[in-house]
Order: sequence, then C-alpha cells, then structure tokens
Amino acid sequence: MENKLRVLLEKGEPTVGTHIHVVWPGVTELIGHTGMVDYVEFTSTYAPYDLHDLDNLARAAELVGMASMIKIDQQPRVYLAERALAAGIQNILFADIRTVEDAEEAVKAVKAEPRGINGVRMCRTVGYVFCKGSIADLAKWYDQAVVALMIEKKSAVENLEEILSVDGVDMVQFGPGDYSMSIGHPGMLDHPKVKEAELKTIKTALKMDVRPRAEINSPKEAERYIKLGVRDFCMGIDMLILYEWIKNNGRELRRLLSQL
Repeated sequence: MENKLRVLLEKGEPTVGTHIHVVWPGVTELIGHTGMVDYVEFTSTYAPYDLHDLDNLARAAELVGMASMIKIDQQPRVYLAERALAAGIQNILFADIRTVEDAEEAVKAVKAEPRGINGVRMCRTVGYVFCKGSIADLAKWYDQAVVALMIEKKSAVENLEEILSVDGVDMVQFGPGDYSMSIGHPGMLDHPKVKEAELKTIKTALKMDVRPRAEINSPKEAERYIKLGVRDFCMGIDMLILYEWIKNNGRELRRLLSQL
C-alpha cells in the first residue's frame, strides 16, 4: 500500500494525524471512515500491546486508506522499529532522542541496507513468503518510511542543528512535558524556557527543511503554529476524548439529576 504520509510530505502538502492508545483495530477503522485524517499514530509508549496488535492495526489502517505510524520507546528502539515495519506500520516516531548518535541509530533502524540495517525478512509487507512483493519491494518499503523524532530532552535542543542534519530525518515533534522534566521544571509547560525551546525547534526545523509537527487537541490550537509555518498536525487522543466526554456530560447529567 502507498505510504500516504510520505506522498504528502514529498508534495509539500499539509498532513493531519490523530493519536490512539486503544489497540482494538475497530478504533483505527472507525477513524478512517471519517475521511478526515491522513494517518493514525499508535502511541505505544503509553499503552500495552503485543506483536499481533501491530499486524492488526496496520491491516485496519490499510483497509480504510490511511497511513500508519507508531511512537516507540527509547529502548529497544531498533527492535521495535523493525517489528513495526515488518507488521506493516509505515512510519516511525522515535521517543527520547538525546544525541546525534540517537538520531543516526533511528534512521538506520528504519532504512534498508546499505543505508540502514534492515535486510530480507519474510513478513506481512511482502505477503510473508514474497507472494505480493519482491526483495526490491521490501527495500522500497523501508526507504519510504517517514522517520520522525521527538525533540523533548535538553541535550536534543542544545544539539538540534546537528541532529536535524542527519540524513533521513523527515519530521520532528517537540515534547513539552518531557522537556520540562529534563530542565528541572516538571509539568511547567508554559515555562519561558519550554516555550523558547519549542520555538527554537520549529524555526530550526523549517530552516533545515525538516517538517515540524505540532500536537494539538482542537483546530483553534493550530492557529499560532500555522502562523509560524507549521503544516503538520496530530490532533486528539482517543483516551482523552473519552475521558473529557464522560466527565463533561456526566457533570451536566448529575446537575440535572440533583434538581429532582
């Protein structure tokens, strides 16, 4: 299946994704039926899953014509990236990048040899026994994957230009929560140093032709990023949407019931 996210990036067009924590493929399929997002990101760093879930999430995204992405933990990042790609997940977001070496390892974990470390594998992407693709197709699959990096550590911001200079880095996402913790101000997302680091990340990425993505919860939040030149967004989280709907509507229902 064509990697819709890669195609849109190469055309210079905006992209819209959404986050999921729930591994039931029906959630991914339902999101695709809206026709409103280009890709779904399984934020695996926050949810339990097994390797079978990766296969099924990829299948669901393919069924409804969406691209797929997974956010993976800092370790074992190479293993997780390889397994996700083999399952059919098309794009990888690497958490906890700190150094140039981390960025280089991330790119190598995704790309085919000789550029990266991925070799021949009997997997979903080529029909398990190469009944729907060749070794050349597999190499193309790896090389079409979008490599995205979380910029969320003090050292990553300090070495930002060097990290973004690594060939193969396509997209960056600033992480204010982790960054606030890494500078000794945990949870202070509006701290001037956090805001300064976010702005530096966006401006440096744009200058170096790497796509900066913003995570938002509503279209209104996109306005300030659009003014900065950001064209890539990941909006909403399934768990947060569920929590807020139940909390807000439950409060209103409780208010009505209290009047009886």
